[in-house]
Amino acid sequence: MVEEGKKAPDFTLPASGGEKVKLSAFKGQPVVVYFYPKDDTSGCTKEAIAFTELGGEFEKANTAVIGISPDSMAAHDKFIAKHELGVTLASDEDTNVAQKYGVWVEKSMYGRKYMGIERSTFLIDKAGKVAKVWRKVKVAGHAEAVLEAARDLAG
Repeated sequence: MVEEGKKAPDFTLPASGGEKVKLSAFKGQPVVVYFYPKDDTSGCTKEAIAFTELGGEFEKANTAVIGISPDSMAAHDKFIAKHELGVTLASDEDTNVAQKYGVWVEKSMYGRKYMGIERSTFLIDKAGKVAKVWRKVKVAGHAEAVLEAARDLAG
């Protein structure tokens, strides 16, 4: 389980634009890593759009934003194009990164249990330590709360 004050687990994942995203490459800069269940579902779409709309503000706070889900890069690319998203999306198809961050959990819907992503966000400081954790995120107002914390971190 990743906790505030601990070093954030490093990862390298395929990302939008045919790139790979490596967390440790952002050393010296704060990073928002947000995990979400599925591309193009209502809550996940609202969250990605909210982070996109605040993209310029995150840039001013010198903070990168990376969204991670188990969806394929093909699904990510369609999601980005459909909603004109401006955030980097990374594909964690084997859920290894989600498991390292403790967000791959047992969920329940209509009495059926299954494994899935618990919507969670991690703000990682310039030194690669977890500065703030949001678990079981409610989408409304979340991106704004993360931006406020990023601004505080950026000083």
